[in-house]
Amino acid sequence: MSDSHDNGHEHVPSRQRRRFPGISSRAYEHPADRSALVALRKLSGFDTVFKALSGLLPERSLRLLFLSDSVRVSDRQFAHLNVMLRDACYILDLEKVPAMYVKQDPAPNAMCIGLDEPIIVVTTGLVELLDEEEMRAVVGHEVGHALSGHAVYRTILLFLTSLAVRVAWIPLGNVAIMAIVTALREWFRKSELSADRAGLLVGQDLQASMRGLMKIAGGNHLHEMNVDAFLEQAEEYEASGDLRDSVLKILNVLPRSHPFTTVRAAELKKWAASREYQRTMDGHYPRRDEDKDTSVRDSFRESASHYATHVRSSKDPLMKLVNDIAGGAGDLGDRMRRGFGGFAGSQPRPPKDGDGPAEGPGGSQGPEGPGSDGSDGDNGSGGPRSPRDGSPRDGA
Repeated sequence: MSDSHDNGHEHVPSRQRRRFPGISSRAYEHPADRSALVALRKLSGFDTVFKALSGLLPERSLRLLFLSDSVRVSDRQFAHLNVMLRDACYILDLEKVPAMYVKQDPAPNAMCIGLDEPIIVVTTGLVELLDEEEMRAVVGHEVGHALSGHAVYRTILLFLTSLAVRVAWIPLGNVAIMAIVTALREWFRKSELSADRAGLLVGQDLQASMRGLMKIAGGNHLHEMNVDAFLEQAEEYEASGDLRDSVLKILNVLPRSHPFTTVRAAELKKWAASREYQRTMDGHYPRRDEDKDTSVRDSFRESASHYATHVRSSKDPLMKLVNDIAGGAGDLGDRMRRGFGGFAGSQPRPPKDGDGPAEGPGGSQGPEGPGSDGSDGDNGSGGPRSPRDGSPRDGA
């Protein structure tokens, strides 16, 4: 479908965008977000149970509030947003177009909420801040939330946060609920990264997505900002400081529902350069009719692998420490699996002239000399070799 529309609001050249018939939200979901959603979808009657609780949730109240005190997007009101919304649903093959409202609020913001029928809300601050292509990415972001079913779980998160306040007087009641809320917030931050990817699939303009995030962070001053410098901030944020800063980063992000803007930009650029994104753009992506066959175990394994890779590659001081500790534990576990000889092999007795093969513990000869991995235990400088790859181990 072309985005050429004679509505008086289109300020960019029309162009053909790729469409993704039958696309599953798994195509763009962050691994941690995907594993949680796959598990929840596998729970029989999960949506039915939570929709039965809709009387306890503020959905009806919110729907009436936006209907009465906001402007509903249609072909007669904010027609250019209506075109974007319908195009986004067409590109992601979302059959039922969600209702969309514009709310008077100078703060730039957008959200997708609701259990039975998701609704999208954007503020006037956001509409006035972004240009057409940047806004298209935001609309695609919110439609991505709707396609994934994030609206269901976000509403539950709002409910639990409210419940935590009500049970604060119960001993440990607030602590228990806030522990669940903290975990949900971590998942929801990952769902925002998923929705950013959906926005890119809809807008199909990485620079526009980047500009939108920059404007949300720094306002409508593009002539004063630079995408590369903005991304460098994300690298500096991750790598700078010491363990104290790492702890402060965790404390700063815990109460947030969204990742920091520079982090979102860096994550989106990384995904746009990935083989996964390219395959999706080429038409090779998971299909919605295959969702029922998705393995929960495989999804959790993929999520665990992602976090492990993140820890190994992270420049954050705390993550480096965790990686070093995990590496040391891995060495210890490897030696224990190989038996006591694995420990003895780390400090072999240098062979003397005329000596036969060195003996193992208790006087018994090992199968391959002093090290059970077949190494001679000497790296040429008198230091022990790493049991993994035979290279000298750094003392740090």
